[in-house]
Amino acid sequence: MNASSKFVGFTIGLAAVFGLAFGAGDAFGPEDAAPPETHDTSTHDAAPVSTTGAPVADQTPGGLMVTDSGYTLALDTAQISVGSNQPVRFRILDADGVPVTRYVDSHDKQLHLIAVRRDMAAFQHVHPVLDSAGTWSVPLDLTRAGTYRVFADFTPDGGDGLTLGADLQVGGDAYDPQPLPAEAAEAQVDGYTVTLDGALQPGQASKLTLAVSRDGQPVTDLQPYLGAYGHLVALRAADLGYLHVHPDGHPGDGVTAPGPGIDFSVTTPSAGNYRLFLDFQHDGVVRTAEFTLAAANVHGTAVPAAPEPMPAGHGH
Repeated sequence: MNASSKFVGFTIGLAAVFGLAFGAGDAFGPEDAAPPETHDTSTHDAAPVSTTGAPVADQTPGGLMVTDSGYTLALDTAQISVGSNQPVRFRILDADGVPVTRYVDSHDKQLHLIAVRRDMAAFQHVHPVLDSAGTWSVPLDLTRAGTYRVFADFTPDGGDGLTLGADLQVGGDAYDPQPLPAEAAEAQVDGYTVTLDGALQPGQASKLTLAVSRDGQPVTDLQPYLGAYGHLVALRAADLGYLHVHPDGHPGDGVTAPGPGIDFSVTTPSAGNYRLFLDFQHDGVVRTAEFTLAAANVHGTAVPAAPEPMPAGHGH
């Protein structure tokens, strides 16, 4: 997509069992600020469009299936014990069951991995390492027991971009399911304040601006992180439907300022509650600000309440 084009997240059908397809630093550590570069500001899973340019509404979203388009996300194990540095390994298998070893770089990486507990109380955005046999590996902070959803966002060589998802059961002595945090226009992280301006309306592009400040002063020197000043992951609370979007513009385009505001254009497929995770880099450290935001029904109908956290995954 041309850097001057506004990103619009893909729109999908309103089937009750489906949600949006949602994925981008190395595990547990910032990446050095990269020099300005041109990059694709589209989603990793762009929705098909009709000949009129309108999104096709009846496509199965990514991230909610373990197998799609002939590819399968195969975890080495679906159960693991709690721990702060737990190795997670997996493979992407093709239609013949052979591990895929060749990928196309997307936003500076061959594969982006999101791990989030199903109540969204724990979130990580990391980048595994691939060995010559086709096995990906990455350490995850799994100190909180529960059921996690693992999303693999990638483009196989010669294929289209995909997001596959699988559940990972993290067993421990206690499981502490948390309710969805209330809506708020401000989030605090490591001494930074991030404010959110805008609203979500399902079925149409909605502009969101997230502005970063520290000690009451706007941050105007955000550093490029994976080729952008910010990355946004949104998860629909009801089913963890997954959408990964990128901001308008890019570093070095002569137009986009390095803060304090980062603009996004997001299209959500339905009314409901969403959890937003913004990754941004400053002073060489990647931080994540978290928000809850409801997408209001076009006709003003009340947004459905978020379900209680799933009790599954409290393993012993």
